Amino acid sequence: MVTATRPKQQVKIGPTQLLINNEWVESATGRRFETINPATGEVICDVAEADAPDVDKAVQAARNAFNGEWRKMSARRRGELLYKLADLIEQNKEELAQLETLDNGKPLAESLTIDLPFVIQCYRYYAGWADKIQGKTIPINGPYFCYTRHEPIGVVGQIIPWNFPLLMQAWKLGPALAAGNTVVLKTAEQTPLSALRVGELMIEAGFPPGVVNILSGYGPTAGAAIANHMDVDKLAFTGSTEVGHLVMEAAAKSNLKRITLELGGKSPNIVFADADMDAAIAGAHNALFFNQGQCCNAGSRLFVEEKCYDDFVAKSVERAKQRTVGDPFDSNTKQGPQVDQAQFDKVMSYIEAGQREGAHMLCGGDRVGDRGFFIQPTVFADVDNTMKIAQEEIFGPVMSIIKFKDIDEVIHLANTTMYGLAAGVWTKDITKAHAIANNVRAGTVWVNCYHVFDTAAPFGGFKQSGMGRELGEYALEHYTEVKTVTIQL
Repeated sequence: MVTATRPKQQVKIGPTQLLINNEWVESATGRRFETINPATGEVICDVAEADAPDVDKAVQAARNAFNGEWRKMSARRRGELLYKLADLIEQNKEELAQLETLDNGKPLAESLTIDLPFVIQCYRYYAGWADKIQGKTIPINGPYFCYTRHEPIGVVGQIIPWNFPLLMQAWKLGPALAAGNTVVLKTAEQTPLSALRVGELMIEAGFPPGVVNILSGYGPTAGAAIANHMDVDKLAFTGSTEVGHLVMEAAAKSNLKRITLELGGKSPNIVFADADMDAAIAGAHNALFFNQGQCCNAGSRLFVEEKCYDDFVAKSVERAKQRTVGDPFDSNTKQGPQVDQAQFDKVMSYIEAGQREGAHMLCGGDRVGDRGFFIQPTVFADVDNTMKIAQEEIFGPVMSIIKFKDIDEVIHLANTTMYGLAAGVWTKDITKAHAIANNVRAGTVWVNCYHVFDTAAPFGGFKQSGMGRELGEYALEHYTEVKTVTIQL
């Protein structure tokens, strides 16, 4: 492992209040909370803390906008506003990338070259869809003309996570706004700053008051108030499976609001002996360690065929040892800190569990430095699929390598989990590739690649990894109601 440091970076801080009805306001209680720089543990600033009264106010603003100017606006004009927002984000991408890195801890190089381009792409993609959401004419029996309309659902509550703050905001807002809904969006309490800055750009772009309301706050208060609100028509949540259960229960008990959930994962990444081994080692490394391991779809159960297991493990360990950990503003850094103390402690507890249960830790396992939330890239070999580190979502830089004998065994092992978000397979045999793609229960399967995303390709999970899909045309289905109209001729 290599460390990187550089002088403290100066970053412009944007809004720290709540955005309700295109106005920046303090919370009803006047409470504020601190947001922390995970690279240093120091306070960046404090931010307004939303609670139930603020949610009520934001939902009312969204309802007024939905019943008023936004509902009357042409679909093409909605698309123009989304294009304008994408342009403004592009014009301010350096500032937004720095803000993202400061608040989240991800390397600046990744914020600039991965997160921001994908955010801009996402808004432009859905801008193009705004005037193309169409119904059908249906031939039915009798002298009737029958057609369908795809109408916006109404007021949408959206709760986003901290691992990709800007990206998750775009994934949520893009399809919701293209379809004509209005939104109350709650940021993760760990990473509110970049989303609030985008709210400022939305006002500049010309979005009418109340169309998008952005609240910073905590899940048990602001998040719960959104999930339980009787005037929220649809709820979209990205986060842990544990909280997903609570969100779904609240949606059912309140007004049976529509719901989509993108939840946890423990994704199998399968390497056969006939794979391009250099590509597989590099791909498996990225599949696990990208974004400090803080990816719901991380390839965190790495299955390697016994014929190549020892060589693969040795080379993977050497690659992990060369990973540069340190100041996320340093251009040489590949791995920044975990997002906060709680996440740091959680990851360290899993490392201890892996050792306790008998897995062999071949590198890492300790913190880096004496401040911030940095953890060494950690590799466990001889992991059993029943171990805690193989079954529970760690959400950190901990690689678990599991040996398998043949394709039937690995398919069984891959599916022995409550999750089903993603999977990967590395092989030169197209028959094996199709067998894995067809038989592993996951919403996304990558063949000889990993973490390949595009706004046009849908993403979501099987089993307890959630319900519904984000991205692509499929996401739009979750933001419209289908109305059938029949007219006698």
